[in-house]
Amino acid sequence: MRRSLHLVKLADTVAESKRLLQSGYQKNGNWSLGQICRHLRLTIDANVNGYPKWMSLALPIRPVMRWLLLPRLLRGDSPSGIKTASIFVPQNDLNDAAEVELFATSVANFLNHDGRLFPHPGFGRLSKSQFEHFHAAHASHHLSFLSDVDQDVKRAD
Repeated sequence: MRRSLHLVKLADTVAESKRLLQSGYQKNGNWSLGQICRHLRLTIDANVNGYPKWMSLALPIRPVMRWLLLPRLLRGDSPSGIKTASIFVPQNDLNDAAEVELFATSVANFLNHDGRLFPHPGFGRLSKSQFEHFHAAHASHHLSFLSDVDQDVKRAD
């Protein structure tokens, strides 16, 4: 069963990822902890380093997405099952521990980044604090599909 999770700071998403890694988790969706962390890292890194040029094709629908979808995502009401660009879809055979650490590094890089952040293909330019809220809400959505397991039924990866 999907759990309710509303994290507003990226540091909290890293802490939650590390907690799930340590305690064990049950998948209630399609992706493992490692896959979720890879997906989140790829999206955060694109925000810092730039998105592929072809993603600017979403520019004509950006105002509608910003008006309709962004507020839902930020309040923790992100719709499930929205397809993402294939470059952000993680492969199946990822190591949870390694991906959690890479995600933590990506978050630290984002938080320490003083330069320009690239506009989101669907939502456009946001301030750094708005992007942090967006990334935390995005992480909350994905991490909500992982739930705690009983201590004696730990997941082995």
